[in-house]
Amino acid sequence: MGDSKAPAAAETGTVLQAGEGNVRAGFAALVGRPNVGKSTLLNALLGQKVSIVSPKPQTTRTRIHGVLTRPDLQIVFVDLPGIHARQTRAMNRYMNRTALASLADSDVNLFVVEALRWTEEDARALDELKAAGRPILLLINKVDRAQPRERLLPFIKDMSSRAEFAEVVPISATKGSNIAQLPEIIARYLPESPLLYPADQATDASERFMAAEIVREKLMVRLQDELPYGLMVEIEGMGESEDEPGKLMIQAVIWVERTGQKAIVIGKGGDLLKEVGRNARLDLKRHFGRPVHLELWVKVKEDWSNDERALRNFGLES
Repeated sequence: MGDSKAPAAAETGTVLQAGEGNVRAGFAALVGRPNVGKSTLLNALLGQKVSIVSPKPQTTRTRIHGVLTRPDLQIVFVDLPGIHARQTRAMNRYMNRTALASLADSDVNLFVVEALRWTEEDARALDELKAAGRPILLLINKVDRAQPRERLLPFIKDMSSRAEFAEVVPISATKGSNIAQLPEIIARYLPESPLLYPADQATDASERFMAAEIVREKLMVRLQDELPYGLMVEIEGMGESEDEPGKLMIQAVIWVERTGQKAIVIGKGGDLLKEVGRNARLDLKRHFGRPVHLELWVKVKEDWSNDERALRNFGLES
């Protein structure tokens, strides 16, 4: 989305344009198991929403770039799907491949864990990070929720001993604790380079991608456990209204895996789909800064999340 604006919280000063001079610039991957708060952290760092968030693990399915530019640095954050141990379906295998492929390509990797919690999937993610051979910054998230508080310092000490971390920073992505200092810490591990993206660009995600993700987020928040993962949103049409200049027209298809799931998404008398549509339209209006007309349809593609061909058709597999 080349017209996305840089975060309002960025420091004032003369910012170089892409290709001009050198600053500290590079890639920083957000790595960890599902649901540790990577996408929430990315949005907090950028001061705007570029990655959707829901209470469900594995909300992030593909690699998303979020760009933070200041006069002396540019960090391209790479929000990755959570690394998980179980790879029973094609979608799970795709998400793991997407995450692991980015580790060796980043200049620094940010390992996000949840305060007072360590799992098999955390251990697997750390093993992969060690194998990648890049500097690792340990970010211990959700410290505001850590109870009992007296366990936090021993947990931080134990975590610090698990690898040769370049930095260890306790944070709260939701409360903003220690978020402001992170960019300067991360920049220490980036090379000197011209800007990698234009200074006013906050993400390289397309408008269609963002529209689909916003609709999917509203579905996941509303449905929660009723539709775990078998749901995909595809934008079939997007453009200016011919009758109302300035209004954005969006037509989206919600794909599910079972006929019974279609009835769940639509709801009794269509009420659930109407509610999701209203919530998505309001968020789309805020995101694009213009009125939006949103049309939604629900269709069935049997067992698509375990079908490599279907993943490729949806643009999720290379």
